[in-house]
Amino acid sequence: MDGDQTNNNPIQTNLSIEGILNSTVEFLTTSQTTPPAPSVVVEALLIAEKTAKRTKVRHSYCQLHGTWRLGFVTGTKKSRQKAGVILGSGRFLPSWVKIHLSYLQSESDTDRGTVQNSVELGGLQLVLTGPIKWNSKTNRLAFDFTQMKVSFFGLKVYSGYIRGGQEREVQFDDSSVKEQAFFTYFLVQDRYIAARGRGGGLALWTKIKDS
Repeated sequence: MDGDQTNNNPIQTNLSIEGILNSTVEFLTTSQTTPPAPSVVVEALLIAEKTAKRTKVRHSYCQLHGTWRLGFVTGTKKSRQKAGVILGSGRFLPSWVKIHLSYLQSESDTDRGTVQNSVELGGLQLVLTGPIKWNSKTNRLAFDFTQMKVSFFGLKVYSGYIRGGQEREVQFDDSSVKEQAFFTYFLVQDRYIAARGRGGGLALWTKIKDS
């Protein structure tokens, strides 16, 4: 991780992981508090992830129902020392960048549903939707964005399937997770959720509303 690890390590500053994450959420939802340093948030997320793996905590898809705003992300970069990727520095998304993730329940299966990811920049809105499937043993949510809507100041520019989306929807349940995008959720709370993506980066979302 980038940044000053000596002064910002949450263990060394005697701050609890829960306290750091709560401070992060308060900043993202009210902007009335001073945020923790990004390196501290990254360290807290990594410790929370390790704790979840050690305790083998299991979540359910119903805990993800609702709409969440993406507030904090880490980048990744290739490691020359070993195969794979390592985390880059974390950053808070500015309030004017509105990236919302919504999870909806299937009527027939508690581990199936629909994901919707919306991005708003000025008058432009991009909405991607598609199917999901949840694995409670691994807390992994596989998904595929198969449809897209684009509007500009409320006027529809495009609405329909993308990249063979109709066929991919039909094949989604039978596809291997290795072939799909996914998030592995290691923190699922009432006010926030956090996950590691397939690419290796970490992300934290705060709750907007229930579905």
